[in-house]
Amino acid sequence: MLIRLTMAILATIGTASAQEPDTKDGRILYMSHCLQCHGIDAKGDGPMAEMLAIDTPDLSGLALRNDGAFPTEAVARQIDGRAQILAHGGDMPIFGPFLDSDQYVALRLPTGQPMMTSLPLANLVVYLELIQGK
Repeated sequence: MLIRLTMAILATIGTASAQEPDTKDGRILYMSHCLQCHGIDAKGDGPMAEMLAIDTPDLSGLALRNDGAFPTEAVARQIDGRAQILAHGGDMPIFGPFLDSDQYVALRLPTGQPMMTSLPLANLVVYLELIQGK
């Protein structure tokens, strides 16, 4: 049984490493699901931002606010709902269902550790990393 489990994990990792996150697909997801609150340039000035009970974060400054390192794991956890964020009197909308996929990839954390996540979530995270400081 242990051998089968190990083989299944290795097969998943092998499949995952063949696929790479795509910033273009991440931008499309951002424009579909994040722009309304975070704005076109991710500065926190989207058309819905003023209706929220808290200031909408500037997503282009995540690395700057984290001593220059992009907080990959924290960003992924906030987007998919594993970490709760308050917005308009409640949680930030959970986009997990839009990010579900049978394709998984390993994102590299700043520590070098891999983090397995769905391909769409990885696409969005690498897009956010790309726009840091812009």
